[in-house]
Amino acid sequence: MLGERFSRRSLFGAIGGMLAVAATVPAWASVGACGVAPEPDPIDHPTGTDELVLRIAVSGGFVPPQVAISEVPQLSLYGDGRAITTGPVIDIFPTPALPNLRQIRLTEAGVQQVLAAAREAGLLDGDKSYANTTVADAPTTTFTANAGGKTTTVTAYALGFDADPTWSAEESEAIAKLQAFAGSAIDLASRVDPANVVSGDEAYPTDRLQIVAQPIDPSLATPEPNDPTQNQPPMDWPLATPLTEATPITDLLGADQDFRCGVIAGQDAATIVQAALKANVLTPWVSEDARYLVTFRPLLPDETGCPPRPAETAATPLAS
Repeated sequence: MLGERFSRRSLFGAIGGMLAVAATVPAWASVGACGVAPEPDPIDHPTGTDELVLRIAVSGGFVPPQVAISEVPQLSLYGDGRAITTGPVIDIFPTPALPNLRQIRLTEAGVQQVLAAAREAGLLDGDKSYANTTVADAPTTTFTANAGGKTTTVTAYALGFDADPTWSAEESEAIAKLQAFAGSAIDLASRVDPANVVSGDEAYPTDRLQIVAQPIDPSLATPEPNDPTQNQPPMDWPLATPLTEATPITDLLGADQDFRCGVIAGQDAATIVQAALKANVLTPWVSEDARYLVTFRPLLPDETGCPPRPAETAATPLAS
């Protein structure tokens, strides 16, 4: 169901729950968090521009496979202090073809402030996983922290939904901390000290992106006039390289369909972005006289894009 596909997170309470919590959580302390006394030594972390320090990603749940492969993390913080987040989504249907990604840049003191809050939320204490037996088909929130000399992964299924009565008091407290941290971290600019923000909210410049293309059933070439999932004006694929050159994906998240995935960079990426700004998520793209539904996913500094390819296909980028 295409309508469900593109309102995927409105089906769940996770993000709404996080933002509701964010509104009630005080700003993080300049050093340390939630009243915790600061440690004398800074928290060690990678410092490279493409080295991930902290990530919050919401994925899975009852969504079509092409949506699952295009999910963008809610927060990605890198070693140089750049933090990339998902911005507000315009309340229209169909939604724009490109996600709204934003970025800010923190000083090292700002990175330490975030890591101190992450430590208080239990994200530097080792891998953990929290379930919720009262909710079905909900997403999972995954926290990844690369700090303090180790990489820690904490997952929480159905974060922001009603509490599971089987949770222990310790689990309930830990999950509440995760939810509070997630809600605050989505809006870093208002949570860290202003002096620790080098540059404020601005659009994330997309110089690489992943595309996932799926052929549209030819029987839908004459759409139902009152069906917005079909009645969208087509656009020509703007690159000389056709979509058939993208790498076939077999068994995409269990879906037995003809998906193709490609990575586009440089000037070609700029060309795609300019074209996609005029499109929405239901726009048919015409390549070699065939129509495709194309999902656009900006790639973050540490990402390579596309799932593992079949052994017999080349791993070459899609380019004109």
